[in-house]
Amino acid sequence: MRIGFDAKRAYFNLSGLGNYSRNIIHYLSHHYPENEYVLYTPRRPDTPDMLTSTGLQPVLPKSWISKRFPSFWRSFWLSKRLEYDNIDLFHGLSNEIPFGIHRYHLKTVVTIHDLIFMKYPQWYDKIDRIIYTRKSFYSCRFAHRIIATSEQTRSDIISFFKIDPEKINIVYQGCDPGFYTTASPEKKQEVLAKYNLTPGYIFYVGTIEKRKNLLNVVKAIHHGRIHTPLVVVGRHTPYALIVKKYIHENHLETVTFLENVPNEDLPSLYQMSSLFIYPSTYEGFGIPILEALYSRTPVITTSWGCFPEAGGDYSAYIDPENIEQIADSIKKILDDEELREKMIDEGYKHALKFNDKDIADNMMRIYNW
Repeated sequence: MRIGFDAKRAYFNLSGLGNYSRNIIHYLSHHYPENEYVLYTPRRPDTPDMLTSTGLQPVLPKSWISKRFPSFWRSFWLSKRLEYDNIDLFHGLSNEIPFGIHRYHLKTVVTIHDLIFMKYPQWYDKIDRIIYTRKSFYSCRFAHRIIATSEQTRSDIISFFKIDPEKINIVYQGCDPGFYTTASPEKKQEVLAKYNLTPGYIFYVGTIEKRKNLLNVVKAIHHGRIHTPLVVVGRHTPYALIVKKYIHENHLETVTFLENVPNEDLPSLYQMSSLFIYPSTYEGFGIPILEALYSRTPVITTSWGCFPEAGGDYSAYIDPENIEQIADSIKKILDDEELREKMIDEGYKHALKFNDKDIADNMMRIYNW
């Protein structure tokens, strides 16, 4: 089978949708090498080695007008190219498929990660909401199969777009295989020295934006008189200035911000932390939760939505708006070694359910309907 992917995110997003796209392409090409995998990218990647599996075929725009307008090529002109390339199935990995693709004779699959822009429209600019909604609705309407990354996302697709539930399959996400093994002592020491850290910190990974509630974590540390350092890894948005303002006003000197952390350093950073906290209001799944569980790190996360699906029975669950509850949960895990060990062991067992072979098998079953 010749399978085409929208590979823009795989080549140009270092986290989130990029990680998902790279993982799916890697899982499939590794476990099902008999297929051909064609990666459509609107421009030449700066780091082509981000996708190194054998048998992958990158494809870029050819005509001068496609090169001049790569976004139009990806969203409107790609369908014709797919037919020309004899693609049997096209998978839109990040909430969209090219407009007009329903007029061509090939199978189509789209992964819908979340509909945050519809559930919480106040977090988005109007024009962005309109674009995201149009792309997602078209994709859900015309794709032959829809992959939802959680039961929460599946329910939202049905609720907002009135899509037939039989058309939607849940395939949970996995995490990068780099998290499957324990980092060497040498690598851990290298990472500690690189970022000037001491093991045993509280760890947070994610874009620093309002819905992920980092400010409430910082408030909980302050009001709970928690002296364990907090290490934050994530891209900054204007919300980060609000968080830093609170830190400065309350003289919190134990918070460290790290940006542009390469993927190869993340397993060590997780593994040297005492706990991982992820109090987001809404996600499509929450890959960092799995990264922490594979790293044998206890997890605190939100008690509703997709988070219990990712975190399992032995993560700690909180209301992300309840400062006192967040503080109590942090202190309880830091102070109770027996609880920590139970969370680590059972959390790791839960993470093993999200392995790359099962994800690849589930994906191929959908491709072969």
